[in-house]
Amino acid sequence: MHRPFADRVDAGRALADHLKHYARRDDVVVLGLPRGGVPVAYEVACALGAPLDVLVVRKLGVPWQCELAMGAIASGDALYVDEELLRETEVSRPEFERVLADEKAQLARREALFRDPQRASVDVANRIAIVVDDGLATGASMTVAARALRARTPAKIVAALPVAPADAQARIGSEIDEFVCVVTPDNFFSVSQFYSDFSETTDDDVRTILARASSASGPAWF
Repeated sequence: MHRPFADRVDAGRALADHLKHYARRDDVVVLGLPRGGVPVAYEVACALGAPLDVLVVRKLGVPWQCELAMGAIASGDALYVDEELLRETEVSRPEFERVLADEKAQLARREALFRDPQRASVDVANRIAIVVDDGLATGASMTVAARALRARTPAKIVAALPVAPADAQARIGSEIDEFVCVVTPDNFFSVSQFYSDFSETTDDDVRTILARASSASGPAWF
C-alpha cells in the first residue's frame, strides 16, 4: 500500500504546509504530544516560526489490551473517559483505578523528564494553541489535551495531525476550535500504516528535540 509519509519529519513538514496561515504570528504556540508527536511538532514550529512546548498526555489502556484506550489523562489533572468502551469491555472500577494510578505516576515522571527547570512552560493564554500528534486513532489523547489546554484559556485550540480516520473531526470536534489533517483515509486501521518508518520516539529523542527548539533563534526558526 502507498504510505504517504516517510517518517515523522516528513509528516511534520507536510502538516506545516497545511498550517501556513499561522506562520510568523506572535500569538501562535505549538504543542507536541509526547512522544511521537514531538518530532512532528518540531517541524511545524520551525516552519511557522513559533515556540514549541510539550503537553504530556497518557492513554488509559484496557488492562488486557493496553493499546485500546479507555480514556486518557493530561497535565493539569485533565481526564477523559470513554464510558461506552468501559461498558463494552466490562472493565471494573478497581481495574480502571489501578490503570489510572499507574498512568498518573508515569505522567508525573515524564513531566519531570521533559520539563527543564530553567524553562517555564509556554504561556498559551489568549494565544492560538496548535496541538500536534503523529496521528489520531481513538481521539482520546487529543480530547484530553484539549481539555487540559482549555483550562489555560487559549484564544483557540487547533488539532493538527498528519493522519486520522475519516470521522476524526466528528469524534473530537466539540473539544477543539479547528481541525487540520493532511490525510483522512476511509481505510484506517492504525497510524503506523501510513508511515514507511514509524520507529519509536524515545524519551531522549524528545529531550534532544526540546533542547534544540529552546536554543534555536534567528533564521533557523523561519
